[in-house]
Amino acid sequence: MKLSPLHWWDELKRFWLLYHLGDSRFRFMWDEPPPDEWVALDCETTGLNVHRDQIISIGAVRIAGDRILASQRLELLVRPSRAISPDAVRVHGLRERDVAQGLDPDAAMMRLMRFIGSRPLVGYYLEFDVAMVDRAIFPLLGMGLPQRKIEVSAMYYEYKLRQLPPYRHGASIDLRFSTIMEELGLPERHAHDALNDAVMAALAFVKLRHLLKQS
Repeated sequence: MKLSPLHWWDELKRFWLLYHLGDSRFRFMWDEPPPDEWVALDCETTGLNVHRDQIISIGAVRIAGDRILASQRLELLVRPSRAISPDAVRVHGLRERDVAQGLDPDAAMMRLMRFIGSRPLVGYYLEFDVAMVDRAIFPLLGMGLPQRKIEVSAMYYEYKLRQLPPYRHGASIDLRFSTIMEELGLPERHAHDALNDAVMAALAFVKLRHLLKQS
């Protein structure tokens, strides 16, 4: 079968990345993902600087079709090597003594990568979470997460834009997580808890997939 230029380039990139992979045990992340499966991901951190701060909590849950697989979830505390900023504690409530018995960061990343597999990632403000994870796994793999990333706020923006008449396409759309959940009629859990935030992102993703198909 002849490959299209785009597919050929993707395969070449995949080969190059696998060739340079630091730990061959994680080649499975480049496999074809299971059909209609995703992983919603959220992290809490020592602060908001992606170059300096560290992950202290990870929450993830698998999605299959229209179902959020609550029994297939991951909830980890991670022991950081730097102090948690007071501002961060006020947001997520995790103090240094709360994570002192957490996993070593490398062990936590290995568990996370095995949980994700090759499934695409879903999240709210996912770019930040992925940047934090990528920095943590780079010493292990020599590269970041290869999975496709799906931003819930971008899906919501597209959905709301479709509801507006063309002359209002420049209108401001509120992309706060609480607004998205309220507008979609979805239940809100306690925010800034990694697993709760992952589950809420999963709920929003499933609902928005349906709405975007219908609109």
